[in-house]
Amino acid sequence: MKPATLRAAQLAAPKQQRNWDWRAAANFICGGAGGGLLLFAAFAGFGRGATLASLLAGMALIGTGLTCVWFEIGRPWRALNVYRHIASSWMTREAVVALAVFGCGALAVLTGSVVAAVFAGICGGAFLYSQARILAANKGIPAWRHPASVPLLVATGLAEGATLALAIGALAGAVIGVGLVVAALILVLVRAWAWWRYRAGLGSTGAPEAALRVLDGFAPRLLWLGTVLPALALLALLFGMPGLGPVLLLVVLLAAGTGAWLKYTLVRRAAFTQGLAIDHIPVRGRGPAGPAVKPGWKPASQG
Repeated sequence: MKPATLRAAQLAAPKQQRNWDWRAAANFICGGAGGGLLLFAAFAGFGRGATLASLLAGMALIGTGLTCVWFEIGRPWRALNVYRHIASSWMTREAVVALAVFGCGALAVLTGSVVAAVFAGICGGAFLYSQARILAANKGIPAWRHPASVPLLVATGLAEGATLALAIGALAGAVIGVGLVVAALILVLVRAWAWWRYRAGLGSTGAPEAALRVLDGFAPRLLWLGTVLPALALLALLFGMPGLGPVLLLVVLLAAGTGAWLKYTLVRRAAFTQGLAIDHIPVRGRGPAGPAVKPGWKPASQG
């Protein structure tokens, strides 16, 4: 390949996005886990102490994520402009729901109101969904815009929230119901299914080769560390294995830790731009035009 042609192909190929750094990834990591935790804290049936601890932890996670993304902005006080576009922006909806999360959560913590805790949990679920839609709304990143990314992020946040609720409930001395353990087990498996569906969807539509390499490199970690081992640990709990505390710690480290790793991989490492495509290669003078080219992409037929 001639140097000029090689340089043109390099310029047209997808590039890894640099606008959203680790702070943006931290918002999805902490916010998704916090939203899922609030949802399970509201409906887990814990006593007052464990519910209070779960609510505080969930709000702390969401607050940490929002603080990270706030510091990413060049002029932080311009962040207030996010509230101006609720009709069209999922980022605006995320910010509005966050206010409801902190309002209902604070009311539940101060008064012990079950109703306020339930509303805080519902708002936590809405916050998680809004975050998933934020990523999918970025149409310039093929790994984000695929519709299957939404259920993947929602399932990840719910799996993290369920396992975190298990651990916090056990540490606070709450009675851990079988239903919560079963829910955590199901959600860990659902996350694996959502990942498979997401990866298969990218293969069927085509995607940047670099993004697919990153995702395929992460897949074994999700399978073994994020699915098989946590599922075995949760099954051990269901069958009455002694040593509840260490087992729950293992589940949280594996399930929630892999979820955070997944989101960092998606937001930072697999986030390659669309790149450029040429419908046909032009020729000088007579002769047929060359084939269409899309540098750096794996076509759908090779997914």
